[in-house]
Amino acid sequence: MKGGLLRRVTAVAARPGRNGPEPGAVLSAIAVPVVVLDGDNRFVSVNAAAEQFFQTSAASLAQLRLTDLLPEDSRLFAVIAQVRYVDARVSDHDLTLESPRLSRRGVSVHAAPLPEMPGAVVLTLQDGSTAQMLDRQLNFRGAARGASAMAAMLAHEVKNPLSGIRGAAQLIEQSAASEGDRELCQLIQDEVDRIRGLVDRFDMFSERPVELGPVNIHRVLDHVKRIAESGFAAHLRVIEEYDPSLPPVWGNRDLLVQILLNLVKNAAEAVDPVGGEIVLTTAYHHGVRIAVPGSSDRVHLPLQISVRDNGPGIAEEVRGTLFEPFVSTKRGGQGLGLALVAKLVADQGGLIECDSRPGRTVFRLSMPTPPPGISGTAQ
Repeated sequence: MKGGLLRRVTAVAARPGRNGPEPGAVLSAIAVPVVVLDGDNRFVSVNAAAEQFFQTSAASLAQLRLTDLLPEDSRLFAVIAQVRYVDARVSDHDLTLESPRLSRRGVSVHAAPLPEMPGAVVLTLQDGSTAQMLDRQLNFRGAARGASAMAAMLAHEVKNPLSGIRGAAQLIEQSAASEGDRELCQLIQDEVDRIRGLVDRFDMFSERPVELGPVNIHRVLDHVKRIAESGFAAHLRVIEEYDPSLPPVWGNRDLLVQILLNLVKNAAEAVDPVGGEIVLTTAYHHGVRIAVPGSSDRVHLPLQISVRDNGPGIAEEVRGTLFEPFVSTKRGGQGLGLALVAKLVADQGGLIECDSRPGRTVFRLSMPTPPPGISGTAQ
């Protein structure tokens, strides 16, 4: 029964000419997620883009209702109900589709009845989260460039005077008449050293060429996991959810270690020591491409590396500026760690995004594969 129903829906979706393409091929070629639900909100037909949108295969979706993926109070169900009530097309925008199995924001939905199947609704979903992610990434890169300029300015304008101040304090200390004076001179030297250390930390943001090559991301993650479990995450459960067929990442091994160590350490500090959990995930996803400045080329970023924790989540008011310098959710934090992470990811041609809600925070890296014609053993 279901197979016949599926064939009917596919035929309705596209009626080619005698020599035209197969209907299923037309539906699969559409880049926008398209879903057909029956009167009970069961998935009857989905295209490839919808599989990626829901991060579930068509075979699995065929066994589900929409209520298995979203809570019944979601605005999407109100749109579907309105389509059935007025028997006409209905659109809505800026929807948040949030559940333990799905996290999408800024979604536009266009829904229409399917006359050949009473009660059925065709949904076209347009995910605005990717565009929002790219906008945020441009902001992150702008912030990194600002930090780089500040680093260069500090190095030039502050380090030289600091050396003079420290040298003068050492000379005064040698001729100081009392112990109190010598302690003050030592205090000056200690504070100068502290300021120099801060300036050196800013120097990490300076623009330097990055050597890229094929990297086995699972070896990097194993290395990071060993460091974490032998130190700051020894009391936590670290889970691996890897795609073993993943091709190499085009990046820099040392920088990837630095990035992931920072993210795992942040996750370890965020979760409860009792029941705290960190999940490391790798996956391959089509669809994310970014423009190369000054060129018509598009870079494909199909490799996703995620660090997920079950901590309390990140406050909504800081999420939009999370990767900017001096923004921190930690008490006493300087707000440079995630700013540096954003810069190092951008230096390797990747993207980073964060999804957070109470009980689930995910930092997700989207990275490129090696360019065509590049060969060599992954590090």
